[in-house]
Amino acid sequence: MNTDLATGAPLPSNAIQRILFLAPKVHVYQIPPLTSTKGYQASTWTADDNKRQIFTARLRMLETSIPGENETEKITTTLLLENATDGQLFAAAPYTSPNTVEQALDSSRFFAVTVVGEGRKAILGMGFEERSEAFDFSIALQDARRVLGFEPNPNSAQGGGRGKPKKEVEEVKRDFSLKEGETISINLGGLKGRRSRPEGERSPEEQKSEQDALFSIKPPPGSGNGSSPSGSMPFLPPPPSAKSVKEERRRSRQTFEQKPEDLGFDDGEFGEFQ
Repeated sequence: MNTDLATGAPLPSNAIQRILFLAPKVHVYQIPPLTSTKGYQASTWTADDNKRQIFTARLRMLETSIPGENETEKITTTLLLENATDGQLFAAAPYTSPNTVEQALDSSRFFAVTVVGEGRKAILGMGFEERSEAFDFSIALQDARRVLGFEPNPNSAQGGGRGKPKKEVEEVKRDFSLKEGETISINLGGLKGRRSRPEGERSPEEQKSEQDALFSIKPPPGSGNGSSPSGSMPFLPPPPSAKSVKEERRRSRQTFEQKPEDLGFDDGEFGEFQ
């Protein structure tokens, strides 16, 4: 029978456990009390040639899932610090809130972990030798927070556990297709649009009224009534050629070109300095 390693209590036979993260070697420190509300400084743990280091352990992040009624399940996550040689438990940290594990302010490789045991609680420092391991540990913590409901989980419809997504509400499909023999009349010339009856069921007066409405539409202005002798759109003159445009610009420059005398210059005897 499986047991909860954090409390020693037996687990149901249908409980499922899996390892979310495993680090074969982490360093555990006895850290001083927190003196600032900002967070922990790992430099105070490793000062004086790591005199505060008390243990080198194996770290396991263990997830336990217990299925319940109505397709629900209870999920817990626990950090286990164990003896790497014989697997004996040294300390356990149930991940019950985001504050259970806090990253140090001055290093991405060190964390402050709240451990419990025998009714007591303590805060220990934990450090990784490689930054890549610390990064993988942070990612595993983030996934655990989403599953436990500490952070929004976009892949889960219910916080605090894995739940089946809600079924999408099916839209009610309505049939707007025409039945056999039915037609649609369009509002032209004041005639109201309606779903009409088959032609054989309409009276001659109704058919004539609809035809008069269809042929009573006036053409838009300039569409051919008096705009040209043939009743078609008038032709626009062709655009001027590039040669004619250049010639026009040349004549314009000659027309407005001014002589030095017009600008007040004197080209006579005193027009140049001697």
